[in-house]
Amino acid sequence: MNIWIDADACPNVIKEILFRAAERAQIETVLVANQPMRLPPSKYIRFVQVEAGLDVADKRIVELMQTGDLVVTADIPLAAAVIDKNGVALNPRGELYTKDNIRERLSMRNFMEELRSGGVMTGGPPTLTAKDKQLFANKLDAWIAKRK
Repeated sequence: MNIWIDADACPNVIKEILFRAAERAQIETVLVANQPMRLPPSKYIRFVQVEAGLDVADKRIVELMQTGDLVVTADIPLAAAVIDKNGVALNPRGELYTKDNIRERLSMRNFMEELRSGGVMTGGPPTLTAKDKQLFANKLDAWIAKRK
């Protein structure tokens, strides 16, 4: 099983946690983005660059991932596609998307998008906290332990 990272929007501190986990657990970890990225030297970490465009990286991740793979993303439609393909979707804040919560997340996302398109200022996501980072690391460790 592999780890796939929706890398364009993934916070650097989360990428660092993932890089350390890839080395420690010897798991192939693939960053997918439309911009070049710096990677640490590793036989477990690689990068796939895609063309710029709406959802191009998301589509590539879904195309390449396999059942049981972990996808790290804050993109809710991508998380839904991962779950539909029997993958595991984890938000950089440590929230595990599941069949039970993804439809609610999609509905909320669509509602917020409607508000924004109507001119309502909804603000961006809150700053990533130490608690978020710890929760993410714990969920990642649990997925790694389960795969062994």
